[in-house]
Amino acid sequence: MKHIIISIVLSAWLIINFAACDDFLSETPKGSVFEEQLETPENIEKLVITTYSALGNEHFQQPLSPWPYGNLRSGDAYKGGAGTGDMGDFHLFETFVYMRDNVGMLDRRWYQGYKAISRANTALEKLNVISNAELPTRDLRIAEVRFLRAHFYFDLKILFKHIPYVDETISVDEYKNISNRELTDKQGWEYIIQEFRYAADILKDPAGEIGRINKWMAKAYLAKALLYAAYEQDEKNNVINIDKGKLEEVVSLTDEIIASGRYNLADNFEENFLWETQNGKESIFAIQYSVNDGTMFGRLDFGAMLNYPMNSEYGCCGFHSPSQNLVNSFKTDNNGLPLFDSFNAASISTPSDLQNNNIDPRLLHSVAIPDMPYKYKPDFIFKESWTRQPETYGAFMSLKEVVLPDCPCFKKLLPFMSSSKNRDIIRFDDMLLWRAEALIELDRPAEALPIINTIRKRAAQSTTRLVDIEGKKTGKFVVEEYKPGVNSPVWDKSFATKALRWERRLEMALEGYRFFDLVRWGIAAETVNEYFAVEKTRRQYLNDAKFTKNRDEYFPIPKSQIDFSKKLYQQNYGW
Repeated sequence: MKHIIISIVLSAWLIINFAACDDFLSETPKGSVFEEQLETPENIEKLVITTYSALGNEHFQQPLSPWPYGNLRSGDAYKGGAGTGDMGDFHLFETFVYMRDNVGMLDRRWYQGYKAISRANTALEKLNVISNAELPTRDLRIAEVRFLRAHFYFDLKILFKHIPYVDETISVDEYKNISNRELTDKQGWEYIIQEFRYAADILKDPAGEIGRINKWMAKAYLAKALLYAAYEQDEKNNVINIDKGKLEEVVSLTDEIIASGRYNLADNFEENFLWETQNGKESIFAIQYSVNDGTMFGRLDFGAMLNYPMNSEYGCCGFHSPSQNLVNSFKTDNNGLPLFDSFNAASISTPSDLQNNNIDPRLLHSVAIPDMPYKYKPDFIFKESWTRQPETYGAFMSLKEVVLPDCPCFKKLLPFMSSSKNRDIIRFDDMLLWRAEALIELDRPAEALPIINTIRKRAAQSTTRLVDIEGKKTGKFVVEEYKPGVNSPVWDKSFATKALRWERRLEMALEGYRFFDLVRWGIAAETVNEYFAVEKTRRQYLNDAKFTKNRDEYFPIPKSQIDFSKKLYQQNYGW
């Protein structure tokens, strides 16, 4: 009887509603977009914009910014925050030993990357079927989107090494059949290189639209991809060969970029980290953020949201604390050169230490030190009380990504805050150091010397804003260029390599690249474990920390992704 009643009611409902079915089926459901609606020139341009927007689609709990992945794992920074359990996945990144394949943040980072790639593939699918007559910018937009897709793949590759590659020609139904070992490690790099090469061949000079991908951005990212790919690794992540042909192309590409006159070093180092001088002559490729743009929060740098101090002008959250090891590395000798072997014997932590030791001024552009002016404002003094848990993570904080509270770019989203200051992905100084590195590896260290000296010369003169309220210098700034046979040893390949690697650490400090440099050079294990040996005497929470060679160079493939693939994906070596 129950089934009979249900059948009668259902039949009556069908009869009543049948007449309305035709009308219902002819209506476009609200919030839905049909394929043909996406294929207009206007909407295809919007699909390209959504791909650009994926550059900054992040959350403070899941940054795209490389600081948690490149600084915490390299010895340049401590996690910070309210103890080891606060954003605990970051703690696992930093200490390695308890890292595992089911860490939620790794799975989310993987998902983020492929969501961005999906946007690129959707845009490309539509761009491929529209004509140039309908969309005159078609070829340029294809090149832009392929550049962006290559960037998303680059980020995933340096994090996870073995990843699946899917493009717009592969149907979604086929994704399940593509392994993360479909391409070898070397072939994966070639895929990314060819994407940037395509973009470099098609794109043109900048046409006035700030942030729009141009050919010089593509050539620069191509040089970066070639540099990484040149250091060939075996399955255990050991560097087994350096491809000189790729390094030659790095030199050639950087030649072109320099000769273009499009970019140059800023007059002062700090111009790279101020809102009012963003998109300057040194910025090659940057994420373009915005505020008060008609959206709910603005297009803010959510990746830096946790990295502000705890004082009343800000409020939260005390993450990204520079390590004592990093701070000490900025010391110089009486010749104005790095203390390569003895830098870590004694520590710098107070204003008097800054006056009693020779230091590279890039320290105070990168690190907030107690009782020193904060972010170039002489009467705004950084205090230990501004930090979250100094007994665990020390009293330093990172400076490059933050802004002053009176910046028009600053916005509070209580209890958090951030800004619309851009984040550079590629800068001219970074590119110059790639060039120097390639030249040294090509046994041409003499040609790298003037490049490194140019970087050091700019550092030496970047002291104008490093003053106290009386206008006095806030440190004993002593930086000199390398003068072989005068203030430094013979400039051979061995010494040039040491100088180059040190320079990269100082110039790019706390920007998220250090760990990936160490992996590329094949020295991550010894560098990080040497750091732990001393730093755990300063920071008790590091007591168990240990880098396992042939495993920790890359994150594990997230377990949930292996499960979703029905075990088609293979785990990285050592995991």
